[in-house]
Amino acid sequence: MKTLDDFRAVYRLPLAELILKAAAVHQRHRNYADIQRCELLSIKTGGCPEDCKYCSQSAHYDTPVDRQPLLTVEEVREKAEAARERGATRFCMGAAWRQPKDGPEFDRVLDMVRVVRELGMEACVTLGMLTDSQAERLKDAGLTAYNHNLDTSRRHYPEVITTRTYDDRLNTLKAVSRAGISVCSGGILGMGETEDDRLMMLCELAQLDPPPESVPINCLMPQTGTPLEMAPKVDSLEIVRLVATARIAFPKSRVRLSAGRDRMSRELQVLCFLAGADSVFFGEKLLTAPNPHENADEALFRAIGVSPSRGEPATAP
Repeated sequence: MKTLDDFRAVYRLPLAELILKAAAVHQRHRNYADIQRCELLSIKTGGCPEDCKYCSQSAHYDTPVDRQPLLTVEEVREKAEAARERGATRFCMGAAWRQPKDGPEFDRVLDMVRVVRELGMEACVTLGMLTDSQAERLKDAGLTAYNHNLDTSRRHYPEVITTRTYDDRLNTLKAVSRAGISVCSGGILGMGETEDDRLMMLCELAQLDPPPESVPINCLMPQTGTPLEMAPKVDSLEIVRLVATARIAFPKSRVRLSAGRDRMSRELQVLCFLAGADSVFFGEKLLTAPNPHENADEALFRAIGVSPSRGEPATAP
């Protein structure tokens, strides 16, 4: 699948056929019982110079988010250890920067990566745009993956962000790949885009070589004070269709059911797992947005017969 027509043809299949096709791809290339638990921590909050219309951390908007400086390495160690105890195998760290500056703070992030890796977990960061040199230093520190979402299609992108270009984002993904770090990149649904915009975003990701190691599917979580705070909720079956299409397009990648799960029913989440999603973020919040309580996630995973701690089939009662 490389062209928009390819993606349309798959996305528009009858829903049952689409889910069955995605499930077959999932079963052939991955372990259906391996639903990875990731935890996401904001290591530097607020004051971002970018004008992303969905983000409460943008300095362009009056939002309730308080600015917080970069955490210490020890604070991150404590959070990562707690996440590991709750069953997380991947620890993701986000900083509200346009691009990190070389110096003490970037060096501190490198130390955070080392700490997470020492704990036996995968380490992922999202820090904004990167230079080749910065990507290489992150690789040397042991970074597993770098998250940098395309967010939407090239044509819809200027309606959402004006302070950096689409090619800026793609160039960062290429720098990450050149350094030998896995790419984590996906999109956000519900920002006024069309069906084709969502599929064109997947098309862009399909052009990457190698393809993304993981593809997060986020649903907009409207934030007070942002231009998109009144955006309507995404249609449930459109989420399932995009998850299934992503699974078919990226058979060996993680398809991450990311932001917006707190607004999804258990049944919708189960449909997404059937359609090929095999990763979730858990914990009390995603950067600054709410997330389902871990007890609810444990109950959900038990209900579908997957262990909430190791991604193995649960023992029947």
